[in-house]
Amino acid sequence: MIKTDTRSFRLGFAAFVLFTGLAGDFWRDATSWWGYGVVVLLVVIGAVTVLVQGTDRITLLRLPYPLLGFLALATVSIAWSFYPGSTALGVTAQWLTTIAGLSVALFLSWQDLLRVLGWVLRLILAMSFVFEFIVSAFIRHPVLPVWVVPADPKHIAALAYWSRDLLFSGAKIQGIVGNSSLLGMIALLALIVFSVQAMSRSVGRAWGWFWVLVAFATIVITDSATIYLGLVVVIVVAVMARVVGTASTPRRRRIAYAGVGGALVVLAIGVAIFHDRILSVVGKNDTLTGRTDIWNAVIQLAQQRPAFGWGWVSYWTPWVEPFKSFLHKGGVQVMHAHNAWLDVWLQLGILGLIVFGALVLSTLIRAWIMAVTPVIVSRQAPGSWSWLAMLPLLLLVAELVQSLAESRLLIEGGWIMLVVLAVKTKLSPLGVETVARVQERALR
Repeated sequence: MIKTDTRSFRLGFAAFVLFTGLAGDFWRDATSWWGYGVVVLLVVIGAVTVLVQGTDRITLLRLPYPLLGFLALATVSIAWSFYPGSTALGVTAQWLTTIAGLSVALFLSWQDLLRVLGWVLRLILAMSFVFEFIVSAFIRHPVLPVWVVPADPKHIAALAYWSRDLLFSGAKIQGIVGNSSLLGMIALLALIVFSVQAMSRSVGRAWGWFWVLVAFATIVITDSATIYLGLVVVIVVAVMARVVGTASTPRRRRIAYAGVGGALVVLAIGVAIFHDRILSVVGKNDTLTGRTDIWNAVIQLAQQRPAFGWGWVSYWTPWVEPFKSFLHKGGVQVMHAHNAWLDVWLQLGILGLIVFGALVLSTLIRAWIMAVTPVIVSRQAPGSWSWLAMLPLLLLVAELVQSLAESRLLIEGGWIMLVVLAVKTKLSPLGVETVARVQERALR
């Protein structure tokens, strides 16, 4: 019989939750929506079990208020929703995803979270390359998800394929998640996690840097402009946090902040002046691969119900209006706004944007403070800068960059990561967590 209250179970279950959140498309494409439903049911049962057994660690009012406010607003939006049935379904999914995130956030230390993320991201990248190799070496033709039955087998939309058999051609591979942009985002998260592991020496040096190279190579192969931008922003933020975090005196810290502020101003001016050239370098036109058409259509809809929105739904439900008559992209029906902020405005209005913005901003501030604040690592050390402290900040920054071109921050793995970072940065910032462990060891 499995003991669900052990650390090994919680680590393994957290890995299962994060894999399912980040690679949910794999379960759907490989086992159908019915199979995915079984996996989700297992996640929910496990998460509830973990939370019930750890009720002494759960205090609802200690959770981030913006998180609770957003969930409450999404729930009550059923009252004014244009599609109440779909809203009820979306709200249920949002709460279940939140419960899954809480089962990870409340019972893993930052060190454990880093370890589990390392396991999961290595597994997704390794499975993606093995999958693409099997398709290109043995199957030798594009592969559809098991649940897709094309209406016209001779004219199948490229976006409908699970794998397009592109590994040996050097084009964008899609991996087990069936989408090159999503695989690129996973690679960016992996690059952050693997780099923190390598720099903090929580894994072997050769093993750590090998996977850093794998993650970087995956970013290059998937060739996503959003991910390239995310990589640049993550590097800039990492450098800024490193400069501020290692400033040893208040005066040096003020100088560091002044330098960071000046660098941000110069960067913003540069982007404003050379944005056309930047788009051409990354292979994008002024429509950002058709996204501006989607954004304009979403804005027009949002303006019809600007204050409170059409009602929460998370993933759009294509069987109800206004989504039923919405745009198609590449022969596939659009399922989200390709911008998390526009999606929140569409579904929960300006009020939703305020609450969601408060959730993101408060988490970002706590993550920044954690990244630049020295932490106690032993009874003798008064405080030192930690690479591990950079983890939540860099993960959140990467997610926020993606939120400008995708709505994944609101669903599945994106929402789980946001819940984990929001809760852990509030309840157990690294400095507090480390001090508690030092004090615990001192009492033994």
